[in-house]
Parts: sequence; structure tokens; C-alpha cells
Amino acid sequence: MGDTVDFPSNGRSASGYLAVPESGSGPGLVVLQEYWGLVPHIIDVCDRFAAEGFVALAPDLFHGETASEPDEAGKLMMALNLDQAAKDLAGAVAFLQGHEAVTGDALGVTGFCMGGGLALVLACQQPDAFAACVPWYGVIPWESCEPAWSALRASVQGHFASEDGFFPPEKARALEDKLAGLGKDVELFIYEGADHAFFNDTRPEVHDPAASAQAWSRTTAFLHRHLG
Repeated sequence: MGDTVDFPSNGRSASGYLAVPESGSGPGLVVLQEYWGLVPHIIDVCDRFAAEGFVALAPDLFHGETASEPDEAGKLMMALNLDQAAKDLAGAVAFLQGHEAVTGDALGVTGFCMGGGLALVLACQQPDAFAACVPWYGVIPWESCEPAWSALRASVQGHFASEDGFFPPEKARALEDKLAGLGKDVELFIYEGADHAFFNDTRPEVHDPAASAQAWSRTTAFLHRHLG
């Protein structure tokens, strides 16, 4: 369903995985990886979004590097060059905006774990580009990366886990209150009994099928509502 693609990134080249619906067109969606990298799970998620009618692009923020152990993944995440990542994300946005398969004037962005935090950052950095933002158990692990929340224009729907030790429910509710206090359109869901990364079906120790199905249904309905 999808292919590896290359796109310009501020004078350099970046790559990612692009999945296009069988119909040949649909709303554009940026999909941001967990700290494992652009692994088969994220590729599968892009394919699933394409099956729902979206043109889904997952930029490879680690430039070919992936991890299979948490310590390794954590090192990749903390070593991420945020300036280069911002350029790669901007390149991904421009690539989707100019792609012949993408319909509509606005994009969506979604992400998982590290990618959930970056989805919020990107929606604040490029407010004119996005109508919808869906963070899943989003973590912003870099203090310097706290976005200018007042710039956000996209509607936000978030999915968080009651047993998440990285981004616990109280942090999710604090974020929801902060955004609502700024007049933003936001709704965050807490899935009781679910753990961090509950949507990742390649990790049976944390995967929660029931929570995943409910969150997926909510996400696709939300994206269609805001993107078409």
C-alpha cells in the first residue's frame, strides 16, 4: 500500500513512509514515530490510516536508525537533533501539502509517545497547516521543546493511559485544562487500566486491544470530521 519516499529538508534530504488509499486520494496526515524509530509498527499504522482514506506520511526522524531495547531507544530520542527534526517535519508538511494525492486545504497530525509530544509541537509551530492533532500518550521529553500553546489552531483529541508512568493522567488533565483555558478545542481520553503504548500491538506486555479499538474508532471519526 505504501512506499519509501524522499523529500527536501532545508537543503538536505529526508525520507519517510507514505501510504496512499486505494482510491488514490484523501486528506493528508503526518504520522510521528515512537522512540523506537520508523519501525514496522508505524509503517503498519500508516497503512491502516490509508485503509481509512488518509494519505499518511511517517517521516523518519532518526534517519534510518531504529531500536529494539528501551535503553537504546531512549538514547536515540535524547540524541535527536531538534533543529534538524524541525526541518524534517517542515519538509514532511510541505511534501504532503504539494502531493497530488492529498485533498483539502488542511492536514492532520498524529503521533505516539515521543511522536505524540512532537505532534503537539508541530501543530503549534505550523498552526496554519493543521486542522486536527491527535497525540497518543504524548511525551515532550525535552524542556527546550515546550511549544507556544497560544499559537495552536488545530482541534485536539488525545488518548492517554491511566497506568502511564511517563505521561500520567494528571499531566494529561493539566494539559487539557491549559489548552481549554486558552480557548482551544480539546478533548483528552484516559483509558482505565491501560498502560503507556497500549496501542502498540507488537508489544504484548502493554497492548490493550479494547482500548486500542476504542481509541482508533474515535481517532478516525475525529480526523474525518475535521479533514473530510
